[in-house]
Amino acid sequence: MSCRISGDNEREFVVTAPQAGARLDLFLADRFPGFSRTFLRTVIDAGGARVDGQKAKAAHRLRAGECVAVSVFERKAEGPAPEPIPLEVVYEDDHISVVNKPPGMVVHPAKGHWAGTLAGALAHRYGQLSGVGGPTRPGIVHRLDRDTSGAVVVARTDAAHAGLARQFAARSVEKCYDAIVAGAPDRDCDVIQRPIGIHPSHREKMAVRSGHSTSRDARTCFRVVERFARFALLDVQPTSGRTHQIRVHLSSVGHPVLCDRLYGGRARITAAEITHGGGAESGGTEDRTLIERQALHARRLVFSHPISGQPLRIEVPMPADMQAVLAVLRRHG
Repeated sequence: MSCRISGDNEREFVVTAPQAGARLDLFLADRFPGFSRTFLRTVIDAGGARVDGQKAKAAHRLRAGECVAVSVFERKAEGPAPEPIPLEVVYEDDHISVVNKPPGMVVHPAKGHWAGTLAGALAHRYGQLSGVGGPTRPGIVHRLDRDTSGAVVVARTDAAHAGLARQFAARSVEKCYDAIVAGAPDRDCDVIQRPIGIHPSHREKMAVRSGHSTSRDARTCFRVVERFARFALLDVQPTSGRTHQIRVHLSSVGHPVLCDRLYGGRARITAAEITHGGGAESGGTEDRTLIERQALHARRLVFSHPISGQPLRIEVPMPADMQAVLAVLRRHG
């Protein structure tokens, strides 16, 4: 990447061949990580970013050799509003905290999700958190999807954030997930190594995709813990951290995470659909919904304390909705 300062109020970036094809807003998000894509799109729409001297849209696909000029803007001071949301804190000290995030909670504010976030709950509990991630992401080092439950480590100081970020970048953090999937894999364990990039036509999705400017190498290991007639419980360990990685990889091998709306085609399942493979009898107990979000849970994090270096192994229990699915499967599966 080539960059130069153009006067007091502007920076310019020349698009290189590997960056060609990227959307303008994503291109800028990589270069200004302290700002949300929503804020950067506002800057673009207001004419604060131009391509070869011309105003462009956020979705503009960049070409090699184009010059992106960006007006320098001040960092927004405001962060998520503190909200008195109960949190299940499983570990905390003066430097870090580990929270068992419930399903349905967004990690940090984003378009359509300005309230009820983990960041807002953390701001209320702790007040001061690491500011390395930018004003809308205080303390946030890594993320889980909204409907994925489980362990999230939070940085309370900038020094702790830097230490944790180094471990995630070096892929030395062990992340283990429970996943209930459709279908039963034909082997007891496997490694999925396929690049992941932005889906070519669906803006909310990622896809197994090679040769695209947004594609990055991704590796996921899994082991079958329990087998059932049409489902399986997996222990999954991603060794890279791409968006939607586990969900994309498991779907790509024909075993999407159960009730994954984006990658599995359905968002809920009843006891009858598990036990009989079809609809439920109206009014019976078998027509109760067992789960209505992807059956994916971040069970364990293993890492070194970013300040003391002490090895930490944090495990959080599987939530009730996934346990309910497994209970039915064990009776009838």
